[in-house]
Amino acid sequence: MQRLITKTHNLLLNLPKTTPFHPAISNTRRGSSGGAIWENGLVSRVASSPWQKRKWQYNEDWYQRNKRRWWRSWSSNLTTDGVVYGLIAANAAVFFLWRIKDHNFMEKHFTVSLGNFKSGRVHTLITSAFSHVDFFHLASNMVGLYFFGTSIGRTFGPETLLKLYFAGALAGSVFYLVHHAFLAKLLKERRIWDLNPSSVPALGASGAVNAIILLNIFMFPKATLYVNFLIPVPAIFLGIYLIGSDMLRIIEGDPQVSGSAHLGGATVALLAWLRFYRGRF
Repeated sequence: MQRLITKTHNLLLNLPKTTPFHPAISNTRRGSSGGAIWENGLVSRVASSPWQKRKWQYNEDWYQRNKRRWWRSWSSNLTTDGVVYGLIAANAAVFFLWRIKDHNFMEKHFTVSLGNFKSGRVHTLITSAFSHVDFFHLASNMVGLYFFGTSIGRTFGPETLLKLYFAGALAGSVFYLVHHAFLAKLLKERRIWDLNPSSVPALGASGAVNAIILLNIFMFPKATLYVNFLIPVPAIFLGIYLIGSDMLRIIEGDPQVSGSAHLGGATVALLAWLRFYRGRF
């Protein structure tokens, strides 16, 4: 009986050791230092020896691969009408938000200014492009977005239209901030203290819509466009008029309309047009 127990004990000792199954561990391999690396998708656990505390590491390769996969899956379901109507609905929602929320809150989070930017509210670079207080301002931008956005979406696809809107919004806000930072420095050097460009807020989708309109004009310069739905003009003439008007606004210091934000959108349209001719669209 003693020999049977001893023999059984020896057999158990010689059995191969197995790693307990854990559903969160997708793969196990050796690290460069000899320690085991347990991978679990986005995050990896690394231990150089069984006695050391495991450290969590960010799996950049996994994130990049799956980010592209998620974006392709999401963008494949986009439609031109869906993007256009979605953007219009978002602008309309923020317009009504101005009527029910505290204006101090809206100015902090839905207008772009040097003061907001320096306070860390960088999201206003984008949220200000969905913000309108005046109905005519909203209506004119949304009409331009509807007609020219539909044309861009059908030419290049809804994903390009969406990227163009956000790129124009961001560039318009950046151009506005740079312009007002220059004005603030200029007034300070001239010791003019009654004006403070840092506190002047801006809002509106004009920079984003300008990018969409001008890319359409750059792509189809010979097309006929109707100003105010009545006056037919070649598209290139309208483009020259829009850019020239915005430059004049900057020179004259127009306090109502930001020519710099419009030129930010125009710059995005120009870069997109150049990318198209280099075959990157």
